[in-house]
Amino acid sequence: MGSRALEGVAVEETVAPQLPPSTLATPRMLRAFEHRDFRLFWGGNFVSNIGTWMQNVAQGWLVLELSNSAFWLGVVGFAASAPMLVFTILGGVIADQVDRRRMLLCTQASMMVIAFLLAGMTYFKVINVPEITLLAFATGVAMSLNVPSYQALVPQLVPRRDLTNAIALNSAQFNLSRVIGPTLGGFAMAWFGVAGNFFLNGVSFLAVLFALRRIEYPPPATVEDSSGLMQKLSDGFRYVIENREMLSLVTLVGLASILGLPYLIFMPMFARDILHVGERGLGLLMAFSGLGAFLGATTIAYLGRIPRRGRFVVGAGVVFFLAVIGFTFSRWFLVSSALQFVAGFSMILMVATVNALLQHLSSEEMRGRVMSIYATAFLGFAPVGSLIAGSLAGIVTAPRAIAGMCALALVASLALYALRPELRELD
Repeated sequence: MGSRALEGVAVEETVAPQLPPSTLATPRMLRAFEHRDFRLFWGGNFVSNIGTWMQNVAQGWLVLELSNSAFWLGVVGFAASAPMLVFTILGGVIADQVDRRRMLLCTQASMMVIAFLLAGMTYFKVINVPEITLLAFATGVAMSLNVPSYQALVPQLVPRRDLTNAIALNSAQFNLSRVIGPTLGGFAMAWFGVAGNFFLNGVSFLAVLFALRRIEYPPPATVEDSSGLMQKLSDGFRYVIENREMLSLVTLVGLASILGLPYLIFMPMFARDILHVGERGLGLLMAFSGLGAFLGATTIAYLGRIPRRGRFVVGAGVVFFLAVIGFTFSRWFLVSSALQFVAGFSMILMVATVNALLQHLSSEEMRGRVMSIYATAFLGFAPVGSLIAGSLAGIVTAPRAIAGMCALALVASLALYALRPELRELD
């Protein structure tokens, strides 16, 4: 699925559908699977996300083959994620006003069409970096409108008691796809070429479209609100800013996004030019990151509520930044793979915990806007970081640029923890 998924308060038991649970005993870490609609949502997105990661691997490799430039990798990464800076906030307002399932159907269908268009243009060899950049931007627009509805729909599929578990399982699904998708993508590129990856991604969207058509849930309560778009946006930002716990969490995620996540955009260059492992090696590097993230998400699902979550989030972020810094200096594939695993594991511990905290802290009527601000911080700042890293790479090399940015994020995160008592006391 096109969400990156990238991964509330106050959801009363009556908000979620009260479907009868399975007659079989469900393990604690799989409790959200008792609910039919969540199972459909999880399975459809899992298949679609595998296709998306296959496309991500192929797109980066194609850009590198056509341009042989770290700068253009950064530019395409910026184009793919830049819409998150603007349209995710708009998507959050829309998510609080419309049927979220219909919103998701429209955005997923749009991304499917773009994937097929990429496949056709690549197969007939009529695509160049500018066309890839334009289509990456179009995908980013659809994704940015998709993410807030995707995040805000989950609490409507399970009762409040299972919300943290559902968020963790959803994160596990996304990150398991990060293991399978890049691995399949690396081999598929070697066997069928880049166009095959784009085509398979287009086909994978059928799974999530089918699941969304089958989901049944009560429509959200309509709230009479005559305020305009800008007022709704302002209300969302004010709501987060006035809640200092929320603001601290969003700031931490923003630091990781703008200074830490851009290293993923340069993975094709590390695989080809530094580690010399080719397409299969690229797929395996990304798979190790996904495996770590998957295990991180299942850890959250198993543990449930973690004590002293403010300290936990900061600690996970510190480990993530250190792992990425180590990765930039590694010249051995096995060491790099292990550091990718640690980076993926610690990153998802941080963002999944922040996601769950924000969902629980948010009121239902503000949930779409809160999650859109979170998604903007997590995904929308990354393109700015990609552009910065791409520019710095031409001056000090990509590994040094990424290491320096992560070191800055590490220091800033520790400073935020020291200066914000509400973060240290968050439980």
